[in-house]
Amino acid sequence: MPENGQEKQSDFMIEKIKERPFNKKKLLRRTVITVSMAVIFGLVACLTFLVLEPVFSNWLYPEEEPPMVIFPEESDEVAPEDMLVEEEEPSLQETVESMILEDEQLHRLLEDLRLDKSHYEQLYNALASYKNELEASMVVVTGVSSDVDWLNNIYESEGRASGIIAATNGQEYLILTDSDTVNGAESVMVTFCDGTAVEAEMKQWDRQLGLAVVAVQMASLPESTQTAVRVATLGSSNMRDAVGIPVIALGAPMGSVGSAGYGMITAAGSTMSTVDANYKLLTTDIYGSPQAEGVLFNMQSQVIGVIVPGGAGPDRENAVTAVGISELRKLIENLSNGKEAAYLGISGVDVTLEANREMGVPFGAYVREVAMDSPAMLAGIQRGDVITELDGNSIENFTNYTTILQRLEAGQTVTVVVQRLSQNSYREMSMEITLEAVK
Repeated sequence: MPENGQEKQSDFMIEKIKERPFNKKKLLRRTVITVSMAVIFGLVACLTFLVLEPVFSNWLYPEEEPPMVIFPEESDEVAPEDMLVEEEEPSLQETVESMILEDEQLHRLLEDLRLDKSHYEQLYNALASYKNELEASMVVVTGVSSDVDWLNNIYESEGRASGIIAATNGQEYLILTDSDTVNGAESVMVTFCDGTAVEAEMKQWDRQLGLAVVAVQMASLPESTQTAVRVATLGSSNMRDAVGIPVIALGAPMGSVGSAGYGMITAAGSTMSTVDANYKLLTTDIYGSPQAEGVLFNMQSQVIGVIVPGGAGPDRENAVTAVGISELRKLIENLSNGKEAAYLGISGVDVTLEANREMGVPFGAYVREVAMDSPAMLAGIQRGDVITELDGNSIENFTNYTTILQRLEAGQTVTVVVQRLSQNSYREMSMEITLEAVK
């Protein structure tokens, strides 16, 4: 208690609160830093997402590789006369009577037959209708590239070629076409029979024959187009008595895409030799362009050959000529699967029966030439050698050699067994050779 009972009045300190000075520069600096950090964080997050998203997507939802394209092995063709049931031989009298009857029937038929222009019109209308059916397997392939003229102006150039839908793996249409049009192009467009045009990508190409396979995603095509198109059926070029068989040339047999020609096979005995392969040629009486390309169809809607320019030789450069499809089956299969062809580097022929009997040359692939700096040359294979074994497979002829080589991979090391003439007798030699990609 305060003295004398008097309250002592307390003194209070009166303070005045002042606002902190507003520093605009500091606030602006912090704002800029905050916004910058937010932008940097956003960019890092976006980049991280872009980089990792495909990884996580492939991990969670792995994309299935398209199935491999495998063409069925071509079976030995049976000639029509081999399909007949053997019957008892008729007597001479029965044979003569049958011939007389057939001759009388033929005379009556010719007497009643009178051809006029309407018959030819019907014939060519029937061929045109058949051609239109086959067109469902044909496409137009356009390769687009950029170039610079002499004034440094950039312009686009287009190359066009015909193509055929050779196969499908369930996800893609695989189209065989000319490699010069698509190789090196910045973009490739494929136009189908109904006019639908979509982008395609290169699968693989062959340097020796100038063929390539491009792929079109089936999902990129409308359902109507998938219904309209048809995958071509590969037939056989190993038929007996091929000369005289009627054929239709489609693609660009006259040098322009979309042209066609009708005729027949006039020769089937010549071959086209390339490194590691020989191809049977089918020559027709169709007068076309020296730069013809496309395919040959028979009357059963089957592809029996791929047209190559100038295949008939300089004396008949306008005769449309095709490489037999039987020899191309494995090549087209490899191109469709993106497989690079294995390269050994020899040119050769079959060993004939006469050479085997008279000179003792063993059966196999006779080496006629060895390509410069090829795996075969580097391994020591020489002209005149006979290859009798490749990668553990017996070689009976050059066609057999090509078939086995097409099954192998570039970069694969294989054992090659050759027979070499030494002092009037053949001596076996074994070599380890690493195959390369076709140069």
